[in-house]
Amino acid sequence: MSSLTRFLGDSPLRVFLKLLVISFLVGLVMNAFGWTPMDVFYGVQKFFVDLWNLGFHAIDRFLGYILLGAAIVVPVFILLRITSYRK
Repeated sequence: MSSLTRFLGDSPLRVFLKLLVISFLVGLVMNAFGWTPMDVFYGVQKFFVDLWNLGFHAIDRFLGYILLGAAIVVPVFILLRITSYRK
């Protein structure tokens, strides 16, 4: 078995034919939906940008909840410490 065949997983001619058939089927489906390769690229890019923004939005909301709770918890904690310090 040659190194090229080992790398490709099959003979070069068979790999070429498989890629040709799969490319034809994918091209047929993309044409049916009116997609271009750039549409697919921009869709994938938009997905990762939205995922990135969603992650930071979730962190922002999480920190907002912490600050909201701290506005009540920290003063109450300080008051409790002051009142227990006198005893």
